[in-house]
Amino acid sequence: MAPPRAGAVAVALLAVVATVAVHAAGGAGGGRKMASHGEGTPRVSPGPPAPAPAGGSASQFRGQARLPRFAAPRHYELHLRPDLVACTFSGSVAITVAVSASTRFLVLNAADLSINSSSIRFQALAPTEVVFFKEDGVLVLGFAKPLPFGEGVLKMDFTGTLNDQMRGFYRSKYQYKGKERNMAVTQFESVDARRCFPCWDEPAFKAKFKLTLEVPSELTALSNMPVANTTVAGPIKTIRYQESPLMSTYLVAIVVGLFEYVEGVTVKGTRVRVYTQVGKSRQGKFALDVGVKSLNLYKDYFGTPFPLPKMDMVAIPDFAAGAMENYGLVTYREVALLFDDKSSSASSKQNVAITVAHELAHQWFGNLVTMEWWTHLWLNEGFATWVSHLAVDSFFPQWNIWTQFLDSTTTALRLDSLEESHPIEVEIHHASEVDQIFDAISYEKGASVIRMLHSYLGADRFQKALASYIKKYAYSNAKTEDLWAVFEKETGEPVKDLMTSWTKQKGYPVINAKLKGNDMELEQAQFLLDGSSGPGMWIVPITSGCGAYDTQKKFLLKLKRDKLVIASQCGDRKKGGNFWTKLNVNGTGFYRVKYDDELAAALQNALETKKLSLMDKIGIIDDSHALSMARQQTLASLLRLLYCYRGEADYSVLSHINSVTASISKISVDATPGLAGDIKQLLIKILLSPAEKLGWDPKNGESHLDVMLRPMLLLALVQLGHGKTINEGDRRFNIFIRDRNTSLLPPDTRKVAYLAVMQNVSSSNRSGYDALRKLYKESAEGEERLRVLGILSSCRDKGIVLESLNLIFTNEVRSQDAYLVVRGLQIEAREIAWNWLKENWERILKTVSVSSLVGDFIKGIVPLFASNEKAAEVSKFFATRTTPGFERTLKQSLENVRISARWVEGIKSEPGLAQTVRELLGKS
Repeated sequence: MAPPRAGAVAVALLAVVATVAVHAAGGAGGGRKMASHGEGTPRVSPGPPAPAPAGGSASQFRGQARLPRFAAPRHYELHLRPDLVACTFSGSVAITVAVSASTRFLVLNAADLSINSSSIRFQALAPTEVVFFKEDGVLVLGFAKPLPFGEGVLKMDFTGTLNDQMRGFYRSKYQYKGKERNMAVTQFESVDARRCFPCWDEPAFKAKFKLTLEVPSELTALSNMPVANTTVAGPIKTIRYQESPLMSTYLVAIVVGLFEYVEGVTVKGTRVRVYTQVGKSRQGKFALDVGVKSLNLYKDYFGTPFPLPKMDMVAIPDFAAGAMENYGLVTYREVALLFDDKSSSASSKQNVAITVAHELAHQWFGNLVTMEWWTHLWLNEGFATWVSHLAVDSFFPQWNIWTQFLDSTTTALRLDSLEESHPIEVEIHHASEVDQIFDAISYEKGASVIRMLHSYLGADRFQKALASYIKKYAYSNAKTEDLWAVFEKETGEPVKDLMTSWTKQKGYPVINAKLKGNDMELEQAQFLLDGSSGPGMWIVPITSGCGAYDTQKKFLLKLKRDKLVIASQCGDRKKGGNFWTKLNVNGTGFYRVKYDDELAAALQNALETKKLSLMDKIGIIDDSHALSMARQQTLASLLRLLYCYRGEADYSVLSHINSVTASISKISVDATPGLAGDIKQLLIKILLSPAEKLGWDPKNGESHLDVMLRPMLLLALVQLGHGKTINEGDRRFNIFIRDRNTSLLPPDTRKVAYLAVMQNVSSSNRSGYDALRKLYKESAEGEERLRVLGILSSCRDKGIVLESLNLIFTNEVRSQDAYLVVRGLQIEAREIAWNWLKENWERILKTVSVSSLVGDFIKGIVPLFASNEKAAEVSKFFATRTTPGFERTLKQSLENVRISARWVEGIKSEPGLAQTVRELLGKS
């Protein structure tokens, strides 16, 4: 699954209802046990009376982390009839179940379904009790006597609602010929197949699926497999699909609606289609091209052909995640799949490529070989994130995607330096815990430690071992330890010991490097942004370069302290010249480095004399920023280092410089309010030169990276309050509003102009705001609507900010996009936004039903503050308002507030900061 942004998508299960015994009508004292109904609880319609159960109790299965293993599914015959007008569905399922131990119970999953208890049969046996545990999403069927060993068929009928929560079997709305219509869509990862049909809803219970759908004749109905046959009876057609290979329930998929498509084929003859709303198929051509190339590349890289006869990719208007890797039927948010040369930005094109490559990598790493349990989620997501960059780098080498990959690494380093982080492998004890771990640790840290292992082993050995793993575990499940065992066998390296230190414990080390004679003394300590040092110890693959990149050394740091002999590598440093040494060459290791004064000065000189690679330029500034936040370096020293980048022209490096400048600008408001204006001017000075070289207008033949760099720099200048850039954005916007086809505002720079307009908006001067709202309503392009929505709250005026935030309670904003209204908040509006959040909390929960999207409101507002008092206030407010779905997000946001408060204290007591700022401002 691809998250809609950095970070993960999560869905929380509803919780807690007691099982209550009720009697079926007509039976005195001997009816079946059934749970109370309650919202979200499967409801059972009464069946004929049956004998009371003999011995044992269903309650033994309450609250268990996993379903019992004494019975397992082998095959599902699933028949579904969705009603897209009434937004309901009915269905029946026949599950071939293998009973392998003595039991009188069948225990499976179901949620939000009404099950006809009189239809339940295992072979010819009717259950004597039907019990639901709502908080677990578990259905227990008790029989009068032990079930026979071997295979039998479990049948039942059920009905449900096509919900509006973007999980399970749900409805998505779209426009066709001016009228609103519904499509039916599934989203089952992680534990929501049970909301569509009763099943063993865990990854390890792989089975084959044979689906039948009854749908309106004029609609397209897609599933994992190709159509076997179709019969039409008037307005309804019955579609039977080919039987699937062994697969997990979370990968079953169904999409029903009006679509058109573009089509391609792989070198091995696999049919690939991109389905879109009617009239948008042209926008699917780029994704189709990337999809075909990805399947071709992965076939060779994984050493295994794509196992299904077709691959469909579908753009869905309402979709909580970025995309979902369902076997043979991948579903996407429209903006993650569609690209239009006329209305889409270069960054959108790149995002589509990476997302498609990510999801198709899952067809092998996740679908063909599936993690055994959600504890090993990172096996899916970390590898898909890493290998998607491998693929895109192959297709578009000019994008320099591996340098951009360091965005992923630094995102993960930032999250993993919190006490409230978690290990890559998280023990999952209950289904309600799963979706919290769809975050930067599972995705970006997972991908980063894979890159580290790839660097350590070398490309050829890594690829050979990975292909062996895929072949060994095809059509089955695996744990992290299984992967390391294959790698050890194939390479002879101590992979398990090395990698276990990175996957089983949270955090990462900072390597303290000091020169002592001809040696460099190294000491590792767990790095935490709050300034403390945790207990972690790692086996660290150290790389070092000295004076040049062709004399690198590699070794494993296994102890807390060790030394690196650098004399032979660096020569005599006292002779001057090119002496410098850089650890963690090109950022392949997941750790930070803190250098002593001599090493730091030499590196800064190498930076200024352009001796360092792009990746090392990024690593140095990112480490320095983190060390400053942790109060291990001064802000003044960070600013001096930052100033060395003033002539930089590379997109990836400037992307990180921009992140650091935004952080400094934000913290200066609280730490040094009297100096904040001068600090902003200094930050503008650093970014202005490359921005002026690029200008506002695209140039013939310029690179993809320069096309992305232009809006990034201009946006930064607007956010820093650069008057000339704001005025130019305002001017271009006014021309654009009169002439939407003007060349003065192409898709890449529109957001800059929109943000510039918002800097002058107020309740008494709202013409620009109204023009943006009109643009939002009238645009048919998803990317354009998101551009506008993401900046509508970007002003200081209370009335405008509240009006923008309240848009989420209207039908103008899809639930999946609601979080964007807090994305653009300025620090001056944080109290307004916080009060709004408190006053509307219950309303937000009802409006945005997906818990991770609710968490985004916390993440977008709470970290704007930088005081312990505010952290205490926020903590008190949420003391009785948290759920498992966003509890970790809240804790991490509060920790970030406290880290910022500590940084503020350090900056306030820092001597010479004002002098440093004035000195750098005065430099020519």
